[in-house]
Amino acid sequence: MKNSSFFIVGKHAVTEALKNTKRKVLRVFLTEESKKSIHRVSPKKNLLKDIKVYFKTKKELDKYCNKEGMLHQGYVAEIEQLEKIQLKEFIKEQNNLTFVCLDEVTDPRNIGSIIRSAASFNIDGLIVKERHFPNESKLMYKSASGCLEFLNIFEVSNINTTLKYLRDKNFWVYGFDVNGEKDFTKIKWNGNNILLFGSEGFGIKKHTTKYTDFNVKININNNVESLNISNSAAIVFHHINQQKKLS
Repeated sequence: MKNSSFFIVGKHAVTEALKNTKRKVLRVFLTEESKKSIHRVSPKKNLLKDIKVYFKTKKELDKYCNKEGMLHQGYVAEIEQLEKIQLKEFIKEQNNLTFVCLDEVTDPRNIGSIIRSAASFNIDGLIVKERHFPNESKLMYKSASGCLEFLNIFEVSNINTTLKYLRDKNFWVYGFDVNGEKDFTKIKWNGNNILLFGSEGFGIKKHTTKYTDFNVKININNNVESLNISNSAAIVFHHINQQKKLS
């Protein structure tokens, strides 16, 4: 069965897809200006070797971004999905893993930003509900700035079933909530951990909280109600990464 293809836009999204040997890139569309700069991105390797390349004007490429109002920066590519990674296979014989899990988070910009932060701070993978993951979203790819190419993404059919399975495999599940009982910075982030984030509007679903071991929070100024989920995630990822470096 042939994989469906879709378009992504933006310098980092396109160049990182080209660098990824596991990613099938069908076509690339460049402006004359981006044609010159793409070779500076990877001077030792011709990223366009064996790729169908078409040169277009900026206006011609604008049609790929008009609905979302994004900037293509002179880079558009048609790609196929990466082969899906199976969570059960990935965790075999591995320890000290940290995954982020998203419960009902659907905004492509937020998901893309979370992916970028997770890759930046050495999170081992992202767990998402297959039905809610916008895996062909140009907005998500643009926000992720190329990081979808090197973060493990686990698409699952049911978040609760997955959390139960991982708990049985010696993972601790931490639910992040504004009303959490403990400041997350007071925790020793050892062993296998799941960082569970709910939607901005409603947080973690009530029946999903049954599968958390601890409910934790980020301490912020009392005059501020909450943080954007992507900002919250970045703070958490950075702290855990720093703690692991020092341990």
